[in-house]
Amino acid sequence: MEEREMELDLREYIHIIRKRVVMILAITIMAVIASAVVSGYVLDPVYKASTTVMIAKPANSIGGQIELQDLNLNQRLARTYGEIVQSRTVSEEVIRTLRLSMSPGELTSKTSVDLIRDTEFITINVTDKDPANAALIANTTADVFRRHVTRLMQVDNVQVLDRAEVPNNPISPRVKLNIAIAGVLGLMASIFLVFLLEFLDNTIKTPTDVERHLGLNVIGTIPMMNDKK
Repeated sequence: MEEREMELDLREYIHIIRKRVVMILAITIMAVIASAVVSGYVLDPVYKASTTVMIAKPANSIGGQIELQDLNLNQRLARTYGEIVQSRTVSEEVIRTLRLSMSPGELTSKTSVDLIRDTEFITINVTDKDPANAALIANTTADVFRRHVTRLMQVDNVQVLDRAEVPNNPISPRVKLNIAIAGVLGLMASIFLVFLLEFLDNTIKTPTDVERHLGLNVIGTIPMMNDKK
């Protein structure tokens, strides 16, 4: 009996969806189109440029080897180096050097630092709407950081391993991903709306509705007839 009821419920759900399939498709398509328009024409593309810096002491004079304690120390200080990159002092000097029309806080919000685990490398990332500007800021930040970290931390060997290059593709907006997400959300929202409308609709349309809402058995039905002259 329970399996029979579950089968009937499943058939009803499918019937509800099929009855309003046009609405479901319309809402889903509208969500996809809106996402494509916003991602492609409204949102400004953002580019990211990155430069990698190595911070290490020179080879030990005894045996020409880097001491293990120095390597471990540099790795522990990597987070400190990251804070120096994003410090107000470094940001202000970068702004003065490039004559940027932004505050140190705005520049810091565009800058991030990735600490490469178990290495002496840090990656400085800069995001900007102008790809050339992103690369220029990243390289200038690396140069300014080199000077400050040498003075503050008394590190003898700070080298820029990879200079930032002008990025060709933006990191955001991700148009295809946004469209896919909008399609899924539009489909889910439309199905939810369909079942909500069905739940709020208390009109009686079928014999099943009579039995469900009124608790009465249907004895007979009167078929609809078309008037013909």
